[in-house]
Amino acid sequence: MSEHPDPFDEIVDAQTDRDPDLAVIEAGSRTLRAQAGVPQGDAVPARPADPEVDRALREVEADLATRWGETKLEPSVSRISALMDVLGEPQRAYPSIHITGTNGKTSTARMIEALLGAFELRTGRYTSPHVQSITERISLDGAPIEAERFIETYRDIKPYVEMVDASQEYRLSFFEVLTGMAYAAFADAPVDAAVVEVGMGGSWDATNVIDGSVAVVTPIALDHTDRLGATPAEIAGEKAGIIKQGATVVLAQQPVDAAQVMLKKAVEADATVAREGMEFGVVSREIAVGGQLLTLRGLGGEYEQIFLPLYGAHQAHNAAVALAAVEAFFGVGAEQARALDVDTIRKAFASVSSPGRLEVVRRSPTVVLDAAHNPAGARATADGITESFGFSRLIGVVGASDDKDVRGLLEAFEPIFTEIVVTRNSSHRAMDADALAAIAVEVFGDERVVVEPRLDDALEAAITLAEEESEFAGAGVLVTGSVITVGEARLLLGRG
Repeated sequence: MSEHPDPFDEIVDAQTDRDPDLAVIEAGSRTLRAQAGVPQGDAVPARPADPEVDRALREVEADLATRWGETKLEPSVSRISALMDVLGEPQRAYPSIHITGTNGKTSTARMIEALLGAFELRTGRYTSPHVQSITERISLDGAPIEAERFIETYRDIKPYVEMVDASQEYRLSFFEVLTGMAYAAFADAPVDAAVVEVGMGGSWDATNVIDGSVAVVTPIALDHTDRLGATPAEIAGEKAGIIKQGATVVLAQQPVDAAQVMLKKAVEADATVAREGMEFGVVSREIAVGGQLLTLRGLGGEYEQIFLPLYGAHQAHNAAVALAAVEAFFGVGAEQARALDVDTIRKAFASVSSPGRLEVVRRSPTVVLDAAHNPAGARATADGITESFGFSRLIGVVGASDDKDVRGLLEAFEPIFTEIVVTRNSSHRAMDADALAAIAVEVFGDERVVVEPRLDDALEAAITLAEEESEFAGAGVLVTGSVITVGEARLLLGRG
């Protein structure tokens, strides 16, 4: 026997007065968390402390705000292609992993970024929308780009943006300019690999000027149906546009009709396909302190004792997809059969954070934030809350966008909310609180609905309702319905 006892066994032995299964689960989460090294910390930056930098950042934000917002689209990549051309094609300076899907894109992107970083690659990550700060959208080396660098990148490309604006029928949009900034910043860094999340759809999305060697498709569900299609198959047809010739496609579990569309496109592009539940997947998962313990089957073999500090079965599936994407990026399963180093994989997953995704921001009572904004996302969130928290009473705070399936969202949350406080965020797209309340009353009944048009009042009302039970009774608050609602709540609750 080894002279130095295994720390995992030591913790299990010390828990002899507890349920043995619980002791093993807790020991696993504690030892694996300890192996993760320095945690990423808060991935959401505050406003710059330097007043001059803050002023300059506000000027950039104001300048960008004069452009078409992310909900106004002219479906083509002609403008972003023209910008890439005058910038010298920065998006071709590094290999890319391109991510589309309806739900789970940002969490999956963060996991892929952590995995690549653990293997000592310099990473760039581009995701949207942001929770609190616009600089979150562009990350270098696992951290949001510094405000000064964001400003410098904007100033560097601005003359070229104006040149393209003058030559096109429509000016570049807000999202197109940010995409150009991300690709330029990644080339300037320079990064070894870029992890890029589409804004909407796939084929005509501004990000789709990269040649992703790996195309990732997270679960497809109904969202943005006015632009992408009314069925999963129609939406899949649009999202399949990111599949490039000879790429590897990593497919999360999909509705059958969506999967058929994706597979057909993969065949046309002579792409290799890895499907969740076939070539890779979640072998097992157990609740752990602060997250879950997983065994994942990748393209190169099984990876055991993976601690993931995120809640919900959907995050376990995102982890499986992220692992397969990184294996494919390194050629595992195609050029080589061997698995990646399991200790490196463990370290990477244990360091992952995903702000605004079943994120606990307060205790007594527990307040959880989740950016679910469509029925499929809400069902995953509801399952994750039920499994991981076990609240005796849960108060919902919901502020949704006017262009979403709000009834479907509320129906998904109805079984888990004792009461619901309806509100609105500051976005011009936010649904009026009274209009939201009218739908909520139909779903929940009048006696379970409270209306507080201001988000700060809504949070206070929900916390007060949760505190009506004794301190140890297990009541909680879930703030959800929109990324913007979650971001603003995060600031109000002191996490900004």
